[in-house]
Amino acid sequence: MKLKFLPLIAVFATPFVTTTATAGDQVAESLCSYIAANDKNNLRKTLSDSRLRLKNVYDGVTCDGLPMIRFAIKHNAADTAEFIIKQLPGSFIAKMGDAEWAASNGFASSPVIETLKARSSS
Repeated sequence: MKLKFLPLIAVFATPFVTTTATAGDQVAESLCSYIAANDKNNLRKTLSDSRLRLKNVYDGVTCDGLPMIRFAIKHNAADTAEFIIKQLPGSFIAKMGDAEWAASNGFASSPVIETLKARSSS
């Protein structure tokens, strides 16, 4: 009798798993679009509405194959880059090497570099 209910659980649980993955993809796409548009307020709102902390999702979200800070540097989105940097621990920022990446990829004059250096030293 227990085996009859097991397939029903699988049928009802499958759509919830798929919906969760899709919702996560939509949030990631929203984050990337707000970073590219330098829209710090909507970036913050999306994180808040989704009940996410940036430091918990940073490693799992890439925008065009780049981490969020590098994507912001590439799109000259100084406001969103500064917001992201302030949300992450200084030790984490120091390990990432984003300032070196920016210098070697032609973004050495970006105002984000100073913010990165200040945060990584704290």
